[in-house]
Amino acid sequence: MVIMLIGNKSDLESRRDVKREGEAFAREHGLIFMETSAKTACNVEEAFINTAKEIYRKIQQGLFDVHNEGWGEHSHVWSGASII
Repeated sequence: MVIMLIGNKSDLESRRDVKREGEAFAREHGLIFMETSAKTACNVEEAFINTAKEIYRKIQQGLFDVHNEGWGEHSHVWSGASII
C-alpha cells in the first residue's frame, strides 16, 4: 500500500509548522510526505506523479500482485502491521 501525507497551504509562509510535523509523522509511519498549495497548484501534480512512481516501484519489486483482484498486496507485506 502506498500512502502519501499532504501538507497543504505551503504558500502561507507564516504557517509552516506543518512541514516539520508532517515530515516526522510520515517518516515514523513509512509514508511519503509532500507539501502542496491548492491556491498556487504548487506540487499538486507532483504529488500524484510521485505516488504513481512509488506504486510502480513496488510492483517492480514484486510487493504488489497486479493480478490479485483484492488489495493486490502480497500477504507478507502487511502481516503484523497496523494501519492508522
